[in-house]
Amino acid sequence: MPLTRKEAMTTAEVLSEAMPYIQRFVGKTIVIKYGGNAMTDEKLKNSFARDIVMMKLIGINPIVVHGGGPQIGSLLEKLNIESHFINGMRVTDSKTMDVVEMVLGGMVNKEIVGLINANGGSAIGLTGKDGQLLRARKLKVKHKTPEMEAPEIIDIGHVGEVAQVNVKVLDMLAQSDIIPVIAPIGVDENGDSYNINADLVAGKVAEVLQAEKLILLTNIEGLLDKDGNVLTGMTTKQVDELIEDGTIYGGMLPKIDCALGAVKSGVTSSHIIDGRVAHSCLLEIFTDEGVGTLITNRSH
Repeated sequence: MPLTRKEAMTTAEVLSEAMPYIQRFVGKTIVIKYGGNAMTDEKLKNSFARDIVMMKLIGINPIVVHGGGPQIGSLLEKLNIESHFINGMRVTDSKTMDVVEMVLGGMVNKEIVGLINANGGSAIGLTGKDGQLLRARKLKVKHKTPEMEAPEIIDIGHVGEVAQVNVKVLDMLAQSDIIPVIAPIGVDENGDSYNINADLVAGKVAEVLQAEKLILLTNIEGLLDKDGNVLTGMTTKQVDELIEDGTIYGGMLPKIDCALGAVKSGVTSSHIIDGRVAHSCLLEIFTDEGVGTLITNRSH
């Protein structure tokens, strides 16, 4: 059915508004952390895949890093393996780590690769083991209760942090038509595997590549002020002040820390966006309004 004149005008306006952004970002790298509803809702999964393919087609280099906590929990339950959490992190013994690798490096990673390819892209799935992409070190978790004089260090098993990223692997893929899809599994110098928080991996990858943008897809509208309004263009200084005065607290802190750390380490901007909105990645990058919180070092 042909477009009405009004629909045609709207389409033309959208394309026209996108043009300066396209010109600005061609040849640049954008790292996207994919998770939450965008990863479980069928319509949102396809809109995300199309966004990534579109970016690559116009000359941007997207790199996808994904999580998979709910999928890991679901398979552990089916296998009757109990889950324990300390400070929000899953205690990961070697049996649990086998399941984590199976889910993140296999099932989830290949589904995302398949979605991107089905939408006309050319994606390759990687874990930190491929080309020694992610060198890990064991994460030391400090736990303190009010009655303790000093925090105790708890061993939560195969949970790690990023010690090093092999930039050569990502540079090689960026020069080709390939879209890398990274599962957040690292490996240490002994060849042991570690489960790493996907936000941390995305932030670190963005830092080492000095990416144009780090985009974190979430299940919230963005960063909210005390009245529940979405905060849009923020400087790192303003965000630091909001952490200090308690506006940003609790579960949002790790995500904000990751976004802040990336910008302070040379990434041009970080975005915390609502993954429940179809095509949220394109809307954030190519429209004046965007659909979330933008954090940058520059004042607007």
